[in-house]
Amino acid sequence: MLSRPKPGESEADLLRFQNQFLAARASPAVKVVKKADKRRGAGGSGDEERPPLQDSRDVVILEDFPDVLPALTPAPPKKSKFKNACVCFNDEDPEERLECQDRHITAVFSKIIERDTSTAAVTMPVPTGDPFPRAFHRSEIKNEVKVESGRKSIFAQKIAAKRAAEEAVTAPPAVETRHTHGRLAVPGAMCSPGSAEEEPLHSTKDDLLGKPDDGVSTQRPHIITGEGLGSLESEREALAIHEENLQKLHSMTQEEILQEQRRLLVQLDPSLVAFLKSRRGVDEGQERREKPGPPEPGTESQHGAKETVKDFSVGGSGMEESVRTEKDTRMEITEVDLPIKPQKEWIHMNNVEFEKLEWIKDLPHPRQKRTKKGMQARFSLKGELIPPDADLPTHLGLHHHGEEAERAGYSLQELFHLCRSQIIQQRTLALQVLGRVVQKAKAGEFASSLKGSVLRLLLDAGFLFLLRFSLDDTVDNVIAASVWALHALLVSPEDEEYLDQTFSWYQGMAVFPFTPNSEEEEEEEEELTLMEKKPRKKSKDENKPDPDVARYDVIKGLLKTQFLHRLRYILEVVRPVPAVVLDILDILTRVARHSSEACSQLLACPRLIDTIVREFLPIQWDPRVAEPGHLLTSLHGVACATAMKLIRVLASGGRNATARLLNKFELKSRLSRFIAEDPRDLPLCREEAIRLSTEAFRLWAVAAGYGQSCDLYRDLYPVLVKILQSLPHLLSDCQENPTFPLSIQRATAVVTLLTHVTQTAGCTAELQARLSSSGPGDGEQIPPPPVTWNQVSGLRPFLETSLRRSVQEISRLETWQALQPLTTTYIIYLGVYYSVCSQQPSLNPIDCLEEVERLTSEVLLPLLSQPAMHSMWDLLRPCSALCNPLSCSPAPESLPSIVSLSCTGRKPLMSLAGSKSPFPFLTALLFLINNVTHIHKGLVSKYTSVLDFKGLKDYLLQSWPTRPPSITPSSAWILRHEYHLQYFVLALAQKMAGTCPDYAQHASLHHCVAMALLSRLLPGSEHLAHELLLGLAFNPEFIPEGKTGGPEAADFSDILHLGTSSKLAQPGLVAAGFPKPRRGVLLGESYQHLPFIRACYLSLFVHLEPALARSQVAYQGRTYLVQSLLLPEVKGPILPSDWPFFPLISLYNKVTGAETQGAVLNSLPPDLVNTVTRNLQWVLLLETWRARVLQNISAAAKLARLMCVFLTGGDLFREGPVHCYTAALLALYCQPKVLDSLELDSPLPGLASFHDLYISVLEQFEGVSFGDPLFGVFVLLPLQRRFSVQLRLAVFGEHVSTLRALGVPLKQFPVPLERYTSPPEDNLNLLRQYFRTLVTGVLRHTWCPVLYAVAVAHVNSFIFSQDSTTQEADTARKSMLRKTWLLVDEVLKKHLLYYKVPNPESPMGIDLYEQLPPIRLKYLQMVTKKEPKENMQMSDPE
Repeated sequence: MLSRPKPGESEADLLRFQNQFLAARASPAVKVVKKADKRRGAGGSGDEERPPLQDSRDVVILEDFPDVLPALTPAPPKKSKFKNACVCFNDEDPEERLECQDRHITAVFSKIIERDTSTAAVTMPVPTGDPFPRAFHRSEIKNEVKVESGRKSIFAQKIAAKRAAEEAVTAPPAVETRHTHGRLAVPGAMCSPGSAEEEPLHSTKDDLLGKPDDGVSTQRPHIITGEGLGSLESEREALAIHEENLQKLHSMTQEEILQEQRRLLVQLDPSLVAFLKSRRGVDEGQERREKPGPPEPGTESQHGAKETVKDFSVGGSGMEESVRTEKDTRMEITEVDLPIKPQKEWIHMNNVEFEKLEWIKDLPHPRQKRTKKGMQARFSLKGELIPPDADLPTHLGLHHHGEEAERAGYSLQELFHLCRSQIIQQRTLALQVLGRVVQKAKAGEFASSLKGSVLRLLLDAGFLFLLRFSLDDTVDNVIAASVWALHALLVSPEDEEYLDQTFSWYQGMAVFPFTPNSEEEEEEEEELTLMEKKPRKKSKDENKPDPDVARYDVIKGLLKTQFLHRLRYILEVVRPVPAVVLDILDILTRVARHSSEACSQLLACPRLIDTIVREFLPIQWDPRVAEPGHLLTSLHGVACATAMKLIRVLASGGRNATARLLNKFELKSRLSRFIAEDPRDLPLCREEAIRLSTEAFRLWAVAAGYGQSCDLYRDLYPVLVKILQSLPHLLSDCQENPTFPLSIQRATAVVTLLTHVTQTAGCTAELQARLSSSGPGDGEQIPPPPVTWNQVSGLRPFLETSLRRSVQEISRLETWQALQPLTTTYIIYLGVYYSVCSQQPSLNPIDCLEEVERLTSEVLLPLLSQPAMHSMWDLLRPCSALCNPLSCSPAPESLPSIVSLSCTGRKPLMSLAGSKSPFPFLTALLFLINNVTHIHKGLVSKYTSVLDFKGLKDYLLQSWPTRPPSITPSSAWILRHEYHLQYFVLALAQKMAGTCPDYAQHASLHHCVAMALLSRLLPGSEHLAHELLLGLAFNPEFIPEGKTGGPEAADFSDILHLGTSSKLAQPGLVAAGFPKPRRGVLLGESYQHLPFIRACYLSLFVHLEPALARSQVAYQGRTYLVQSLLLPEVKGPILPSDWPFFPLISLYNKVTGAETQGAVLNSLPPDLVNTVTRNLQWVLLLETWRARVLQNISAAAKLARLMCVFLTGGDLFREGPVHCYTAALLALYCQPKVLDSLELDSPLPGLASFHDLYISVLEQFEGVSFGDPLFGVFVLLPLQRRFSVQLRLAVFGEHVSTLRALGVPLKQFPVPLERYTSPPEDNLNLLRQYFRTLVTGVLRHTWCPVLYAVAVAHVNSFIFSQDSTTQEADTARKSMLRKTWLLVDEVLKKHLLYYKVPNPESPMGIDLYEQLPPIRLKYLQMVTKKEPKENMQMSDPE
């Protein structure tokens, strides 16, 4: 059977297949049907007239198939080549232009001038004896007549020489001269004075007209030739036009010529200007060849003119100087300029084309262009940036024939182009260079040299998908280069190193996912409900194109491109070299850190994990790998620590993923294999063997963190005991063993494993009791783990002995720095052990207390008394991320779409993650002390020295007031560990508050730290926030002002500062029937109600209960309930900075949410008054005694939150307690410093705009205020002059009815009137509203005294203003003044005319002139056009 054609076969293959088919005489698959020709009748098929086909081939005719290919749909748009060439003048009339360019037939044929051919030479063909004309061969033409060739080929030069020779023989002399001086005739429109047709490049009048002895310039035109006219008329007409132009140029001054020249250069098409320049150059060259000899004076003039215009054209036409210089200064290439002299013996070099050999000349020296625009960056093959003026030798391979050939290096655009080359070496080299550029960019090497971000530019240009396409290449070298470049883009080795380092810290296994926080996604999903978010989000990502997804999340964009399947194919089928395998495993590890969804995709990828476990985690492999000097050509079939780390990171994604890895992929047997055997016995190099064993222990620790794989503990117990016994002797190998740091990491991994096994064993008794007490209807119960407390309790003596040995080395700085990570894990283990030990029912409490006392007296207290401990406490402030925000700032080239910890280049030694950081050790120590004092309350007083360390107090004093760094992946990772230390300090302080009498000196500081920490804790630490709210934030012991004269001091302060507080305490501002308490009384009441305030706040944080449950499971060590070691995504702190106002905000959102849905809340919660009162009490207490705690909340935000009192619950604000506390807070917010900091125009968190909130307040005031003065003050506060005029327009426009009820007395108004009257109002619409409300009686002093005084002040200032202004404003103020003069209301008239200054003590709120000042009186007389009354003195308004 014959095969069908396949893609890639040529036409010769098709012909061969056809001959084989014909030779086989097989029946065709298509039957040829020959239809009769209808035009010849039924029988006339026309076959007899059809010529026979060659080779007797059958022709297949397809029916209904068009003979002509269909046109493209839609067709490409056609662009006019003449549209841009059209010249438009600024002063040209469009009608005249239309008449000139009219193409109607009458315009075309109105004047026909036939070409005169009477003198044209007519040659007859030369008679020859040949039947056909003789063929032309270029070798027969001699090259004697040299033609100006430009860049013509040899063949074109021969043709030109042949034509020139024929013209020399046949043409008459007159025609010859004409062809010498003119080649082309241009339209007469170019013959206007000063046109570019004559001399477009001249700069001076002498150059334009030519000197008297310059016959060439004055007697012969360069453009107009007269070609096409009669023989007698041609030169005459051309010379007449030329002379007319010269006369017009003579009549113009040099300035007029230059001005006309500039106008033409700007308006003419640059291509037309270039053509005119080329015509003059060609004609001058021909004239020079005809008249050899010394240069004439006109030549120098023309040369000078060219130089002058070159500089002018750069500024006038905007063309690049470099392009002009290259065109104007191009010189003819000779043999002397060539570095290699051509020889005649070389083949095809008998006729040398020097212009085609120009590229082998030596390159000019590079120079930096003096331009404001930046030059294109070029990189070496090592990815280094090459300076613009660097003169590098050509043998480095950095010069090429692209743009800027004299500059060495490759631009990013050229590297992108090479990546798509068909030559393998070019593709590989380009990918390698791009990878090095990315690597150096991430290290920040280009930050000071280049503008913008290199990584962002590359990703915007499609670099990510270029790498993805390159991964699909079939060449191993290209695949390797693509993997390496992708590794440089995605993976940060320093990030992984620091994550491994913090793995054994307190709660160090739990990390935040490397998921970008996309603002674009959040904006698109704001309107989705909680039930709709997940499916909608998934479908949205699926429907989005890959580049759109990769724009905000590179990993997610890669996962959509079947990226994992391709990497699996490379590992399984291509089987690359070890370096590529390691890069792929690192990339997969980075993908696994992205999110739990990414871990699920890794596990779901067919055969990916199977291949990794089978090929890179085998049970047995070739022992020759461990031999010194052995060259490892393939990593397949050899155990690899990087593969074990990938499995460990995958297991951190969730307990289900861990169970699949352990059971489906048989990782339990591999764990036993790599843990049971000592690293020295593994057939690997020593360093790799230790790393493999370390990662195996870490993987087991992760599994134990879920309560899994604890059955291996019984099987491997002898191995673990052997390792524990060797830990005290580890120090002896410190100086001798070069792998000592790796051995320390392995030991810390072992202790971390035992810590989680101990936590799991501590849950056995609880689960066993639940299982025993459960009935048939209780559902499925969690089975207890296969390890019991008795099996792990024997580990404590080993680890405590090791701790004692390590603590003895604290005075030796170098040794202690090496042992500190291991000592930290010892302390964490003991803290976990004693926290679980106290919960075991089988343990004797007396024995436990004795062990704790012995540990305190023999280990912990001597440790705290060491001088080295003082130094560690002193290092807290230098290493703190809160005190040094720049230590966790993002890297220069960090991108939001690629999450990193910004550890590239390593962290400083004096930073939280640096090698000298005391944070991990001190956090573990405080964790142990808290657990010890929790078990044995009598030991609390022994640890009072901890809070007395000066370094700790200095650190707390500086850390809590400062604004924390912005939340980024880097800062979140660092700050989480710092917050752990602060929490344990506060937890220890809470235990001392009620037992130690000397603790009161620290109470205020620790309360401030607790309040600041509450607004900083990140997701995953909800348990810590709950504990702070429960036991410390509302604890009276931490607010000593409440019982040491704080309320009395507040009253005394109000007495000293008589002002706003005394005004707001007037009877009119308090609801009737209630006492008028002072601020001290309110503070005392708030202090007594602290337990109720705490209950109120705890009840409102119900929305955090699911997150709180997950966090409690992790911090309390209930491993059987831990679902994942990946923390929630970080989008901000758990509690907002304004959380003290949360009850008010919650009630307001509840009311507005119901109104948005169309419902009306007729009944509010019965405890509404209590809830609002507790909120106001807490805020008042904080504003009085902890004002700095609320300093991060702006004054505008506080005011907006307090307005929610009036927007919630109808007339809730009229309740006595609510009214009193709101008035007290308003008095604090009306202090001068607070009013100065009030910024209502800036964006407020949680509000779309303050304007919308204010409109709601006005509507509520109109509905339920009943003229309440307190409510009125809140309405009047935003109407100050320096705030937005839209707020005042809203009151005097749409809500003018509020003026009837704004009866706040002037003497009780807490804000100075000068803030409303100064500076004078300049909004004309508002001034008209002021005047209208005053004249119509809508605004009266008896109804709204504050705004009455404000309106009178602004109208008076406006009508008497004589400053220069617009015509509309001047007309308006004169009109207002005339209307004021004609007012019938004499009281209002005198107020508007005689206003002087605002005065709250005056009954009217203003002071009046007794008589008008002379300037105002004169202006009034001028405007009103009449004499005022003689006694223009102020009379009694009444």
